Amino acid sequence: MGRLFGTDGIRGVANSENMTIEIAVAVGRAAAYFVRNSSELPQIVIGKDTRLSGYMIEESLTSGIISMGLNVMKTGPLPTPGIAFICRSMRARLGIIVSASHNRAIENGIKLFNQDGYKLSREEEEEIEEIIFSKEAERHLAPPDKIGKVTQVHDAAGRYIQFLKETFPKGLNLKGVKLAIDTANGAAYHVAPHVFSELGADVEVFYNTPNGLNINEGCGALHPEKISDIVKSNGFDMGIALDGDADRVILVDEKGRIVDGDGILYIAARHLNSKGNLGCSSVVGTIMSNYGLEEALAREGIRLVRTDVGDNNVVACMREMGINLGGEPSGHLIFLHHAPTGDGILAALRVLSVMRQNDVPLADLLEGYIPYPQKTINVAVAKKVPFEEVEDIIKVKRLMDGRLKGIGRSVLRYSGTEPVARVTVEARDKELCDMLARELASVVGKKLGVNNELSG
Repeated sequence: MGRLFGTDGIRGVANSENMTIEIAVAVGRAAAYFVRNSSELPQIVIGKDTRLSGYMIEESLTSGIISMGLNVMKTGPLPTPGIAFICRSMRARLGIIVSASHNRAIENGIKLFNQDGYKLSREEEEEIEEIIFSKEAERHLAPPDKIGKVTQVHDAAGRYIQFLKETFPKGLNLKGVKLAIDTANGAAYHVAPHVFSELGADVEVFYNTPNGLNINEGCGALHPEKISDIVKSNGFDMGIALDGDADRVILVDEKGRIVDGDGILYIAARHLNSKGNLGCSSVVGTIMSNYGLEEALAREGIRLVRTDVGDNNVVACMREMGINLGGEPSGHLIFLHHAPTGDGILAALRVLSVMRQNDVPLADLLEGYIPYPQKTINVAVAKKVPFEEVEDIIKVKRLMDGRLKGIGRSVLRYSGTEPVARVTVEARDKELCDMLARELASVVGKKLGVNNELSG
């Protein structure tokens, strides 16, 4: 068996790969063993999204944990950031969410949070993996009279809803705001509508009938065009598209234009900076954050710090540098002064609060930010050779970066889950952007693609 943990927890097709009952039991036992002797907090919180396989994985994890003598608190369906919150609120030692986020319904995943609501570090994940592979936990099962107990946290959703509402500025409400919300048939189906309606908004909810197999299916943050059409056709003030576990969000303005994570980051950064509340006058993005965002923030005296792709990388950089705002174009937005992880509902509330404080529509808040045209080409590769070791690729990229200086940039990276190289180019001119992306992708394909000269 190889590595279990990938770039964001454990992922796989349900009932196969890394998502079998046996592996889930082993993960539960290893997680329990990992914390059993290191804390006086023997409880572990488990939640899930709306996937059919969630029942199976949840019960298997639970069985593994209680077999080690620890107690489990189950929340039922709840957004990933909700589990991070409940873990802190209930003083649990670990939080576990059973979710494959924005992936297909047939897939599932396991993500772990520490008692402060932060995702486990790579080192901690590796320690749990070692416990699994060595079968150390199986040698320390609880005696029959010390097996753990399982309780249901019946008010988990209510606790989380109240927390979200309390992040909205006192003295403000959403009366008169007409919202269209797409919950992606996912974990926020019963949470998001309450949050916004209880703050006074006129809410209509779409893609909100989960059946276990329709999560993310043609809807949600991966398909914001759906909520965009709804907003344009029905005169909503804003559209909110969440993904399956609601840790990311894409917004739509009153004109139906899509606002991704970069646009949200721009709005939030300008507002916090104007109030003197932006840590280090900086925000953290990733190598995929648009060049236009970097330019627009610079004009406001705000620095954009870039990390590798992944919200865990963004959070780590924020904590290290003392920055309280970060995010990704995909819609992961982290407001560390409110929560330790990305939260789609929270991010939407932050934007709505800026709209209300300034009494302007969403479109006006984007003034000054013009995203550069971007072209990404995926190239299937035979093996993930470090780009810097392939002279022809580096030579072409250097020439391209020189040509793009001041007007764009190029990015080369490998997918964290597939044998794919992602070639991205941004430039003010769309035709130039597309041409250079094809040129760089051609070189990458020739040198690293399947059946290329390096694969043999």
